[in-house]
Amino acid sequence: MVPDLSQVPGVLGEICRRRYTEVVALEKGIPNPPTPAPPSFARALSEPGLSLIAEVKRKSPSQGDIANLDAAQVARAYAAGGAQAISVLTEPHYFAGSDQDLIEVRRAVELPILRKDFTVHPLQVAQARALGASAVLLIVAVLGRLTEAYLSLARSEGLDALVEVHDEAELELAMAAGASIIGINNRNLADLSVDRSNAPRLGQRARAAGFRGLLVAESGYSEPGQLVELTGLFDGVLIGTHLARSKDWREAVAQIRSAGA
Repeated sequence: MVPDLSQVPGVLGEICRRRYTEVVALEKGIPNPPTPAPPSFARALSEPGLSLIAEVKRKSPSQGDIANLDAAQVARAYAAGGAQAISVLTEPHYFAGSDQDLIEVRRAVELPILRKDFTVHPLQVAQARALGASAVLLIVAVLGRLTEAYLSLARSEGLDALVEVHDEAELELAMAAGASIIGINNRNLADLSVDRSNAPRLGQRARAAGFRGLLVAESGYSEPGQLVELTGLFDGVLIGTHLARSKDWREAVAQIRSAGA
């Protein structure tokens, strides 16, 4: 159940191949999962209006350094501002995240947490549950035909999965795999460019094809007015850079929430 990472292009491929070597090296280092079960990510996205997944984000390949953040402090501010879920980046080299960030956020807030990492090995799914995550990220461009198997594995661990796509072929694969939460990324994962028309276009395509699950728009959102194009079509939006860079995390979330309510 290990994907062929040699075929994953660009920076995404570089990150995934490096992540794989690290995961294999830590193969026996997965702790027992905490109890009770974490709060439901899917339920948070099912709330009325456009749910906000607020991301704890220090850097990225496209933006470089974003902000020097204390993960727990930022998560508490996001929660106070009205975020429905928190996304925590745990990839260390390109995003300056860590597993410890997720542990600390889990202790700090009662919201569902998405472990935002590059899932390239089945061990990462069990690890996400053990760290206290509510959901894992499954990128179709990375997993390909293995997406269905990883979805099944996530469900067996009691986790939701945000299945990420960025083109028509990946969308069709995600739906065929039985994804119930599909994230549509406006960012081209090969060259890192952003086209905000991508999410509405693919979202409409998914609904026209009969998809009745949850849709999440990702990448490129920084102003409340930009969420208008998502209203009535999407269930959630994931915002990282804009919120992380804001000087008042609580107020930044509150402004976004007022636009998406």
